[in-house]
Amino acid sequence: MMMRHGEKSEHVNSHINQLMGIDFHDFIQKEASSSTMELAEEFGVPLRSVISLRKKMKR
Repeated sequence: MMMRHGEKSEHVNSHINQLMGIDFHDFIQKEASSSTMELAEEFGVPLRSVISLRKKMKR
Protein backbone atom coordinates (compact mmCIF):
# COMPACT_ATOMS: atom_id res chain seq x y z
CA MET A 1 0.00 0.00 0.00
CA MET A 2 1.39 3.39 -0.98
CA MET A 3 1.42 6.23 1.49
CA ARG A 4 0.28 9.59 0.19
CA HIS A 5 2.55 12.53 0.72
CA GLY A 6 0.98 15.43 2.52
CA GLU A 7 1.45 19.12 2.02
CA LYS A 8 3.73 19.31 5.06
CA SER A 9 6.14 16.68 3.75
CA GLU A 10 6.34 18.47 0.39
CA HIS A 11 7.14 21.72 2.20
CA VAL A 12 9.93 20.07 4.21
CA ASN A 13 11.40 18.37 1.15
CA SER A 14 11.44 21.61 -0.83
CA HIS A 15 13.70 23.25 1.78
CA ILE A 16 16.09 20.32 1.65
CA ASN A 17 16.36 20.55 -2.13
CA GLN A 18 16.98 24.30 -1.97
CA LEU A 19 19.83 23.83 0.50
CA MET A 20 21.55 21.36 -1.82
CA GLY A 21 22.63 24.21 -4.12
CA ILE A 22 24.44 26.17 -1.38
CA ASP A 23 28.23 26.27 -1.31
CA PHE A 24 28.68 25.49 2.38
CA HIS A 25 32.28 26.72 2.50
CA ASP A 26 31.11 30.08 1.18
CA PHE A 27 28.20 30.05 3.64
CA ILE A 28 30.51 29.43 6.61
CA GLN A 29 32.80 32.29 5.60
CA LYS A 30 29.95 34.75 5.18
CA GLU A 31 27.89 33.49 8.14
CA ALA A 32 30.04 35.24 10.72
CA SER A 33 29.83 38.67 9.12
CA SER A 34 26.38 38.72 7.49
CA SER A 35 22.86 38.93 8.84
CA THR A 36 20.36 36.13 8.35
CA MET A 37 18.41 38.19 5.82
CA GLU A 38 21.56 38.98 3.80
CA LEU A 39 22.49 35.29 3.66
CA ALA A 40 19.00 34.28 2.54
CA GLU A 41 19.05 36.86 -0.25
CA GLU A 42 22.57 36.03 -1.39
CA PHE A 43 22.04 32.27 -1.57
CA GLY A 44 18.45 32.50 -2.80
CA VAL A 45 16.91 30.38 -0.05
CA PRO A 46 14.08 31.10 2.39
CA LEU A 47 14.90 32.90 5.62
CA ARG A 48 13.69 29.89 7.60
CA SER A 49 16.28 27.69 5.87
CA VAL A 50 19.14 29.99 6.88
CA ILE A 51 17.90 30.09 10.48
CA SER A 52 17.66 26.29 10.54
CA LEU A 53 21.12 25.88 9.02
CA ARG A 54 22.65 28.26 11.59
CA LYS A 55 21.05 26.27 14.44
CA LYS A 56 22.40 23.00 13.03
CA MET A 57 25.88 24.46 12.68
CA LYS A 58 25.94 25.45 16.35
CA ARG A 59 25.44 21.83 17.45
